[in-house]
Amino acid sequence: MTLTASPLKTAFRRLAVAGLFLLGSSLAVAEAPQQKTQVPGYYRLMLGQFEVTALYDGAIDLDEKLLKNIDKRDIQRLLAREFLKGPKVQTAVNAYLVNTGNKLVLIDAGAAKLFGPGLGNIVDNLRAAGYTPEQVDTVLVTHLHGDHINGLVTPDGQRVFTNAEVWSAKADNDFWLSEAIANQAPKDFQPFFKMSRDAAAPYLAAGKWKTFDSDRELLAGVSSVDTHGHTPGHASYLFQSGDQRLLVLGDLVHNHAVQFARPEVAFEFDNDPKQAVATRKRIFHKAAREKLMVAGMHLPFPGVGHVRKEAKGYAWVPAEFAPLAK
Repeated sequence: MTLTASPLKTAFRRLAVAGLFLLGSSLAVAEAPQQKTQVPGYYRLMLGQFEVTALYDGAIDLDEKLLKNIDKRDIQRLLAREFLKGPKVQTAVNAYLVNTGNKLVLIDAGAAKLFGPGLGNIVDNLRAAGYTPEQVDTVLVTHLHGDHINGLVTPDGQRVFTNAEVWSAKADNDFWLSEAIANQAPKDFQPFFKMSRDAAAPYLAAGKWKTFDSDRELLAGVSSVDTHGHTPGHASYLFQSGDQRLLVLGDLVHNHAVQFARPEVAFEFDNDPKQAVATRKRIFHKAAREKLMVAGMHLPFPGVGHVRKEAKGYAWVPAEFAPLAK
């Protein structure tokens, strides 16, 4: 009598097969659930001795109809080249935190929750990056649109950055904080003026709201750059540490797929579209010629990279992820 032919061995084989089946079933049931959450929205790099942290406020969908001076078919072609599809395109809202070693400087403060639940994450991501709002010494605002300054105040109108001075270009102050100009604006546009006044009010009351009226050094290694057009006093900010420079563009670009290739394309909310186009062309030329690192509030997060000159127009070259030296 041999075991190979025994009913006992056949039974053991059947039990083994059944056991493997049950084991496989239990593994499938025990599979880890999907997390469905994203990483904290910050990215860090060094600029000489300055630590730069990109902060993600969130994203908003902007309709391609807001782009002017371009045929719809050309928009679709340029979007498709970047594997994007209209009519609405996801657009990031970014801010930047620069630790110079002496000052902690925030450029723009995001939208808070006044433009919907998809925005309003600057403070959370600032904390995730290891800082607190109370540590911010200076806030530089590129312009006084709500998606850049609503985050300066709490829902009940208190200062978020309680120890910070806020700097804004005088031309933007004279326009957006003017009740007389607001009263002359179309009714559906007047809420944007109110957002500006509400954001500035507690800092003005505390003597913490400052203005400048030309290109100038605001802090050691930090200068304002006149880039008006999108708004009357739109400003960019140039940071320099050693031989390294970063130009924070603000709203010179709203759609990277279209406006780098076709810098003549204006945006619906440009206060002076002709001037906004001229400014964009001038800054793109400077950035490409001088190989400046740039950062933009509506470029795909983290929004840091370079501008490359092409045969026609320009191209956006995002910075590569890199570890920080310790």
